[in-house]
Amino acid sequence: MVSTAPISADKTENTESTVHLTVSQAVVKFLANQYVERDGVRSKFFAGAFGIFGHGNVAGLGQALLQAEIDAVEAGTEPELPYVLGRNEQAMVHSAVAYTRQKDRLQTWAVTASVGPGSTNMLTGAALATINRLPVLLLPADTFATRASSPVLQELELPSSGDVTVNDAFKPLSRYFDRVWRPEQLPSALLGAMRVLTDPVETGAATVAIPQDVQAEAFDWPESLFAPRTWHVARPLPEKSVIARAAEVIRTARTPLIVAGGGVIYSGATDSLAVFCAATGIPVGQSQAGKGSLPYDHPQSVGAIGSTGTTAANALATDADVVIGIGTRYSDFTSASRTAFNNPDVQFVNINVASIDSVKQGGVSVVSDAREALDALTIALDGYQVSDDYRTRTTELAKEWDTTVASVYRIDDDTVPLNQNQVIGLANTLSDPRDVVVCAAGSMPGDLHKLWRIRDPKGYHVEYGFSCMGYEVAGGIGAKMAEPDRDVFIMVGDGSYLMMATELVTAVQEGVKIIMILVQNHGFASIGSLSESLGSQRFGTDYRYRSDNGRLQGDVLPVDLAANAASLGVDVVRVDNASEFTQAVKAAKASDVSTVIHVETDPRIPAPDSQSWWDVPVSATSTLESTQTAYATYEKWKKIQRPFLRPSGASTRSVEGER
Repeated sequence: MVSTAPISADKTENTESTVHLTVSQAVVKFLANQYVERDGVRSKFFAGAFGIFGHGNVAGLGQALLQAEIDAVEAGTEPELPYVLGRNEQAMVHSAVAYTRQKDRLQTWAVTASVGPGSTNMLTGAALATINRLPVLLLPADTFATRASSPVLQELELPSSGDVTVNDAFKPLSRYFDRVWRPEQLPSALLGAMRVLTDPVETGAATVAIPQDVQAEAFDWPESLFAPRTWHVARPLPEKSVIARAAEVIRTARTPLIVAGGGVIYSGATDSLAVFCAATGIPVGQSQAGKGSLPYDHPQSVGAIGSTGTTAANALATDADVVIGIGTRYSDFTSASRTAFNNPDVQFVNINVASIDSVKQGGVSVVSDAREALDALTIALDGYQVSDDYRTRTTELAKEWDTTVASVYRIDDDTVPLNQNQVIGLANTLSDPRDVVVCAAGSMPGDLHKLWRIRDPKGYHVEYGFSCMGYEVAGGIGAKMAEPDRDVFIMVGDGSYLMMATELVTAVQEGVKIIMILVQNHGFASIGSLSESLGSQRFGTDYRYRSDNGRLQGDVLPVDLAANAASLGVDVVRVDNASEFTQAVKAAKASDVSTVIHVETDPRIPAPDSQSWWDVPVSATSTLESTQTAYATYEKWKKIQRPFLRPSGASTRSVEGER
């Protein structure tokens, strides 16, 4: 029975004033008033919105952003949420991700796209953001909530489920997903997204799908929804007993090694790491995301570690009796497919803000902010230092590798075409210490990891969590927008360039100056080399005509990437040798506009060997001698691959002649 009793006298009606806005206008106003604070420093969280408009969002979020822009112009102020037009939906997400990485996850962008293919084009970007644990807000348009109209151009129809749209594909790729079927659901959806975006552990892509009819629907919103809101970015403190246990393990170490990951940089813990290393003498190997945790010439820096690492870091990893992981997830490359740490008695101390990473490899789990844990460990380890012999070995190994780098950087004959090692060396030498190098896929990231002499914590920006071809141009734009006072060098091969070069138009449109070094090697250099090492003879990796026998073994294709880049509005310089390259870089740095430096290289000249391994299965049976030989090598490495959690007392052996 329904009660008809009157509301008691002590119940007061909600009389909060409201604002009459569409759902899209409310989204823009809400995002413009979100702030974050860490260590007492407060900043605006959303720098703006990237967008490409179509029939799903043009009259919704498109209208709202237009209205906000016009209102700002008329008032003589900056727009509440500045808008940037991209050329590719995936690329817009990449730019947002690169921006937030340079900002240590303390500021990001929203990205909106039209219903159907426009929105699903963002799926790869969502995966990249979530895998790299970088916050970005995705606002894909969705089908009609009322179902009064058929979802034109987005006709996914499942007989078993009437409420599924293609945007459900975002669910496994996002750290947060919600769909706003009614205006009343918007506040909880946006607050839920903000909770995830500002959480160092949970962060990644946050997706709020908004049906196209709901985007344009008006509602009376409480004014409090749009009040400035500050989200505190926490620094979880380590437990004292856990720090004591970690210190106890480290004090037993004779040959300890630190593996520094991206968490060191995002935490702003580089100074604390330097203090810790100076006090203890423990050497540091760096993952891709952690490169820059120490400058390359720091006494305890032994450079990159793992499959794409230095011989110095990998030699120390082989013998390390205690491995201290700081802000690393121990990715497959970092652990060399779990063959890097070969000491049969190795112990692990893992410091990470995310518990999922702190328990990897076993050992002592320290769930904590990297900076806070390092500061606590420095005190707890007072008086502990590695031996003089170990310091000497660290120095000698680092010096040997630096000599190797110098040798592949060296150019003895200026009339001979450059190879990729020399191109990297020239770019590294000609760039300023604070300049940023950006890369993502192909052979270049591994070579940069080994060879780039890093001098600044934010000077190395290689997306290797997802290694997404096409990230480079968009990522370079995002990195430059985040820190306009740094020059950004985009290192990209022809394979990745052809994936998503169109964002050069966005750079021209927005006046974002980037310097791209476009390496033309007529194919997929990285996969070509990998294919050869696996016995597959570089099959399907060259850009060539078909020969008379039907195979892709004819002449090189007449593709002119320099002309292509010039057609997109940037300055282009073709270079053939070191002198021309040097002059081109100097001119590009002095210029106010974007420059592409085009250089041809030989993809068959490799970078120095890391004396490490990467697990890529080889065909177990084959009539090809090349495959048979590769499989024999593969079997040797598999024998020393250690379990995810090594049982106590288990032993591993090095591959004879391979380490």
